[in-house]
This record gives sequence, C-alpha cells and structure tokens, in this order.
Amino acid sequence: MRCMLALALLCSAAFAQAAVQTREIPYQDKDGNRLVGYYAYDDALDGKRPGIVVVHEWWGLNDYAKRRARDLAALGYSALAIDMYGDGKHTEHPADAQAFMATALKDPGAAAERFDAGVELLKIQPKTDTDKLAAIGYCFGGKVVLDAARRGEPLAGVVSFHGALVTQTPATPGSVKAKVLVEHGAADSMVTGEQVAAFKQEMDKAGASYEFVSIEGAKHGFSNPDADRLGHGDHGGPDIGYNPAADQSSWADMQAFLKKLFN
Repeated sequence: MRCMLALALLCSAAFAQAAVQTREIPYQDKDGNRLVGYYAYDDALDGKRPGIVVVHEWWGLNDYAKRRARDLAALGYSALAIDMYGDGKHTEHPADAQAFMATALKDPGAAAERFDAGVELLKIQPKTDTDKLAAIGYCFGGKVVLDAARRGEPLAGVVSFHGALVTQTPATPGSVKAKVLVEHGAADSMVTGEQVAAFKQEMDKAGASYEFVSIEGAKHGFSNPDADRLGHGDHGGPDIGYNPAADQSSWADMQAFLKKLFN
C-alpha cells in the first residue's frame, strides 16, 4: 500500500511538471523602446514546434492576450503575445485604448518594425521551429497581422479575429505570401459592409489565398469573455460583446487552419 501511494505521488508530481510554462521576456524594438513579451509553451512536448505570434486588442497586452498564448501553447505551439504599445501597458478605458492605438498606428513603418521585433523574439526561443511561423491578432491586433500579410512578411499564415480591415498599406499583386483567415462578426458595427467589400476586392486583386468567415449575430470583440464588461455602447463607448458560439467556432476554424498550414 505504501509503495502504491509513493508511486501515485511520483506520477502526480511528474504530471504537474509537464504543463504549460510561461514567462515574461523584456525586449526592444529597432528604436530601443522597451517592450515586454509573454511567452508560453508546453514542456510535456519534446523538440521544436511551430511558433505563433499573438497580437493584442486595442486594450493592450492584458490577461486576455496572455491567455490566448497559453491556449496556443496547450495546443502544442510555441506562442508569444507581443507588445505593440511598450512597457506591456494596457487599459480598460476606451479613451486610453484609442489613444494607445492611434499612437501605435501613426507610423506604419514603426508599427511594422515593432511587429518584426516580436517575431524575432519568438524565433530565438529554443522551442520554436523558425521554418513554421504564423500570427494571430484580435481587434487592433487583427489589423496588425493583416498588415503583416499585406507587406509580404515570411509567415505561413495569419488569422484575424474581429479585426479592423482598413489599412494605410494595401496589398499589391503578389505581395501577400501568407495564407489569410479572417473571422468577422456579421453584427460588427465597427466594420462597415463597404470595408468588408473593399478588403475582399483588395485580396482578390493581390491574388491572396484567403478565407473570410462572417459569423451571424456576432459583434466586435466576440471572442473575449470580458467584452460585455468592457463594452459601453450605450454610453458612447465601443459597441462590443462576447458571443460564446462565435468564440468557439472561430477558435475551431483557427485550429483547422493552423493544422493545415503545418501538416
């Protein structure tokens, strides 16, 4: 009996150690600005695995973005939630979020360099297979990863969840190398029908390989369980809302997309 108990304790300890590991990693962009990445991987897996960059919503590098990195790690990826605002800052106030986002997007070149700094950080992690890289983004982050695809970043694919579709740097014929998946809420009042049509036309003209999924009844922010709490649509704030079904279906679509990308 004592031996069985000891064996059970050893097994429990081994199981507890084989889990998703996380750590914050300070890094810099090209201009020397301090950034803070959040890295996650499953130490139960051996060897290298595909790397996924996660780009946060306009709120900044908050717990939700970090959770998505952990979710990806649990699926077997080397995942890094990057910092597009600096110092890992984030907020729950729409006015602050708007200001952070406007500053980050003011110079498209600087935004691209900050994204690239995150990609480079992911690439030097020992668990990352540098030949298999992708990026996903939410809201503001969706625009960031779509812009990365537009300019021909060497990524296997990008996924945008309720992301902004407008851009200052449209794709040109042949410029989009990554495969593209867009998960869009059909009830998203922050993205117009004209913007959806213009995006599809842009991708078609560029010859991009893309899939656009429009989810009936889903608002902007549909994947974030905190969206209902953070949304203040009736009080002049963002018209956002969580939709569990849309969250689940879009995540399933992403998993199938990444699985196909990386065999």
